Amino acid sequence: MARKTKAEAAATREALLDAAEEVFLDKGVARTSLEQIARHAGMTRGAVYWHFKNKADLFQAMLNRVRMPFRELVEEIGDPSLAERPLEAIRLAILKGFERLEQPRYRRVYAILIHHCEVFGDIDPLAMQDEMADEACGALADYFTCSYRLGQLRDDLSPEIAAELMQTMLGGLFHDWLRNNENISLVAKGRELVDTQLALMRP
Repeated sequence: MARKTKAEAAATREALLDAAEEVFLDKGVARTSLEQIARHAGMTRGAVYWHFKNKADLFQAMLNRVRMPFRELVEEIGDPSLAERPLEAIRLAILKGFERLEQPRYRRVYAILIHHCEVFGDIDPLAMQDEMADEACGALADYFTCSYRLGQLRDDLSPEIAAELMQTMLGGLFHDWLRNNENISLVAKGRELVDTQLALMRP
């Protein structure tokens, strides 16, 4: 058999991840086998093992496709003036994240992580959620610290508490939206809540 080109191998890997999303969402992670994922993708189990060590490796790769580190969202906005407007950087990055989350792939994968995944083998969904939350809260704290130094945050509100308040509000909104995304616009509702939260935090 001829060796696959790099592009063909990448396409195969993406097809397997697409199939994993669909089967995980339908059956749950613990009840899904690599054989089922391969069959759903129209491939052999050998193709899965060529690209992934095991189910945990595949699951992590699926999650990595939708990771949105907060600082990267700020960088994507590409506005140098945000360095002097950290609260606006927070606002715009969160809104960009909301827009991403309303895309089908992002919604599917986060629904799998939160509602369709049990602790199983090397897969610990709670630890993964904690890691992402800690990363986001740490980045928020840095931006709120900058805003505090610039006099753009209330004197009686510490940057750490501001970050926790924002993180907690975002987490609650996100879980509500995942349960009821057909009736809630994450972008519209999220913009309203974030704008209100930030207004209450300003001097």
